Amino acid sequence: MYIRKNLRWRVIWKFSWQGLVVFTLYALLICVLYRLVGFHSVSIPWQPVATLGIAVSFYIGFKNNGSYDRFWEGRQLWGGIVNYSRTWAMQALEYVTSVVDAPGVEAPAASRAELTIRHRRLVYRQIAWCNALRLNLRRQNDQWDEQVAPFLDPAESAEMKRKQNPPAHLLRQQAADLRILREERGLLNDFQHVNMMTSIEQFNNLQGGCERIKNTPFPRQYAFYSFVFVWLFAALLPLGLIAEFEKMGPDHIWLTVPFSVLVSWVFNTIEIVGHTSENPFENEMNDVPMTAICRTIEIDLREMLGETHLPPKLAPVDDILY
Repeated sequence: MYIRKNLRWRVIWKFSWQGLVVFTLYALLICVLYRLVGFHSVSIPWQPVATLGIAVSFYIGFKNNGSYDRFWEGRQLWGGIVNYSRTWAMQALEYVTSVVDAPGVEAPAASRAELTIRHRRLVYRQIAWCNALRLNLRRQNDQWDEQVAPFLDPAESAEMKRKQNPPAHLLRQQAADLRILREERGLLNDFQHVNMMTSIEQFNNLQGGCERIKNTPFPRQYAFYSFVFVWLFAALLPLGLIAEFEKMGPDHIWLTVPFSVLVSWVFNTIEIVGHTSENPFENEMNDVPMTAICRTIEIDLREMLGETHLPPKLAPVDDILY
C-alpha cells in the first residue's frame, strides 16, 4: 500500500512513460500526414469523438468503482482479522485459567506451567494462522518455514505445511484444542467454549471472504473493454482535434500533439488506477499491506502473553507498506 500523501514523479513516470511515448509518436504522425503530406482524409468530425470520450469516462468510472470496492472489502476483512485476533487472545488468557469449572468433568487444577503452555499454543497458533492465510493469498507458501513455522510445534508445522489449505486446518486444530479444554481438562465451561468457537467461526468467515476475492477475478469483460475503449478513444482523439486547431491557423495544427497526449494520458491513467486495484492480495504497491498487518497482530498478541522481546513494526520500503 502506497502511504505517501503525494505520488513521486518517478512513480508517475513508471506507469505513464510507455503510453506517453505511444500517444506522442502517434499524434506527431497524424500531424505530419495532415500538414506536411497533405493527407487531409485523416481528419474526422469532433462530435463523435467527444461523444465517445463521454461514454468511455462513464465506463472506466464504473470499472474503477468496482476495483476500489474489491480493495476496500479486502482491507475490511483484514481489519476484522486484527480485531478478532485480539479478541481470541483475550479469551484464551482470561477464559483458560486454573479453575476446573466444566460441568461433569473431574480433573486437577491446571498448574502455572500448564497454563503457560496452553496459552502460548492458542495464541501462537493464531499468529501462525494469520501468516499462513497471507502466504496462501499471495501464493508464497515457499516462505512457510520462515513466516509460519516459528509459531508452531515442529510436528504440527510439518503436518500443516503439507495441506492444500493450511489456514483452514489450523483453525480446525484450534477447535480440537478447545474440545480438549472443555471435555478432558474442564478448563472451559459451556459458555466460554461457545464464545471461543464463535471466534473460530468468525475467522472462517473472514478467511472465506479473502478467498472469494482472491479466487474470483475482476470480470474480464469490464477490464478488457475498458482498456480497448481508452485506446480507441486515444486513437481517434488527434483525428478529431486536428481540424479544430486548423481553424485557428495552419501552424496551430501542431497543438494537436500536446493536447491529444494530455487528454489521452488522463484517460489512460484512470484506467491504470483501476487495473492496479483489481486484486488486493498480489503484494503490489496498491494492495492490502498484509505483511504489516500480520506483524501488528504478532506484536499485540505476544505482548498480551507478557513477552518483552518483540519484533519492530514494519516500515515502508520506498513509500510502500507491504
